[in-house]
Amino acid sequence: MSHPPDHGVSRRSFLKGSAVAGIATTGITAATKAAAGPPVPESFGPGEHEITLSVNGAKKRVKVETRTTLLDALRDRMDMTGAKKICDRGACGGCTVLVDGMPTNSCLTLAMDAVGTELRTIEGLSNGDNAHPLVKNFVTCDALQCGFCTPGMVMSSLACLEKRGKPTPEQMRQDLSGNLCRCGTYGRVMEAIDKTANGGGK
Repeated sequence: MSHPPDHGVSRRSFLKGSAVAGIATTGITAATKAAAGPPVPESFGPGEHEITLSVNGAKKRVKVETRTTLLDALRDRMDMTGAKKICDRGACGGCTVLVDGMPTNSCLTLAMDAVGTELRTIEGLSNGDNAHPLVKNFVTCDALQCGFCTPGMVMSSLACLEKRGKPTPEQMRQDLSGNLCRCGTYGRVMEAIDKTANGGGK
């Protein structure tokens, strides 16, 4: 006795068809992405552009050109003149600020490259008469003379303390190697760091 042909879809046929359809869809998607090419990065033309910088825990809107350095943005656009413009080529450390905790020459950093980072400047270490212990110890230890290099020196010293806790003299010298002091107060700067590391100035 003969059986009528089965016109339904078998499990095997269904799975094979699904696999073929999936491969085809994947191939089409990949081909579409390849044809579109890599994502085009956002570009900025001439003129000023408004960006947001996070400085000392506060969001600040500022208009800058693409060539504006972070140092110029801080000093000229946000009236934060603590970081000093001395050599303007990353050799003296007078413009040092912390970018995500790392001491950085703001004269060599574009303001637009600082978007999305946490910036800390010397202005963030004092609030009226309430100053960071490191700042107090710079005064107590007489770690400044003309004071021009001091803001950058303080920020590099702060990074040293936060990174190492109780740094050795060798570690201090290494971490301060990018900061120049024409008055030669390096020994007193190291004294201020050591005093802060041991709880002084609070």
